[in-house]
Amino acid sequence: MNLIQAIIMGLMQGLTEFLPVSSSGHLVLTSSLYKYFTHKDFVTGSSEEVIFDIVLHLGTLLAVCLYFKDDIIKITKAFFSACIKRDFSDPEAKLACFILLGTVFTVLVAYPLKIVSESLISLPYIVGIFIFLTGWILFLGEWAAEKKKTKIDKVDLKTAIIIGLAQGIASIPGISRSGSTISTGIFLGLDRVACARYSFLLSLPIIVGASIFYPILELDLHQMMNFNWLAFGVGFVISFISGYFCIKYFLKFLGKHSMKIFAYYCWAAGLFMFVFFKFFV
Repeated sequence: MNLIQAIIMGLMQGLTEFLPVSSSGHLVLTSSLYKYFTHKDFVTGSSEEVIFDIVLHLGTLLAVCLYFKDDIIKITKAFFSACIKRDFSDPEAKLACFILLGTVFTVLVAYPLKIVSESLISLPYIVGIFIFLTGWILFLGEWAAEKKKTKIDKVDLKTAIIIGLAQGIASIPGISRSGSTISTGIFLGLDRVACARYSFLLSLPIIVGASIFYPILELDLHQMMNFNWLAFGVGFVISFISGYFCIKYFLKFLGKHSMKIFAYYCWAAGLFMFVFFKFFV
């Protein structure tokens, strides 16, 4: 891991974590292309790369926390107040419960897929197939949005569970987390902005959990001491800054436009990835 690679991948993470195009898939694409053109060892899926991926996600996690700080404070206060009073009628307290419930269902799906997801890091042409599939998820989500005349702006129990399952499936590199959760919400009748807000808030527990438990369970201190932490820090800062502005402008975009343009992009990017890494590498 070096500074140039950290800058490129940090920017890619910040731009693609919230856009519905799969940040994990684009990190695989960026890393693979960088190694190919610099004649380095091809995708290895090393512990350093996995931890670096987590660090980049922590950068975008900070961006979510900062952008939605008022929402997070309000939801947290409402949740603990509801626990004390044993009354969860407050909409914000319900939302906190739905986020926690959605996270449980995410883990139930994502954990069994862990080995498969990690193995795909070294198979970028397969990841390209999943990015192409993300295009169809987005396209069908927009098709459903055009068919529904009335839209709701509140998450309920059924919606929380189904969106949580969708987020779990999106642990597969190439399947966009934001794209699958937002499209699922649209299918269920939520408006785009409400879907995006819930999707971004739902990402918080799972990223925090992965950031804590993966290093504890998978690595030892000696391994981590040998990592290039300067590159990690640079990647973190860039993913945070680019992620923050991406959230800001993506929410404005969703308020006025559909996500079909991202579907077209995913089809093109997925096709390129499959053809290039399958037949030319």
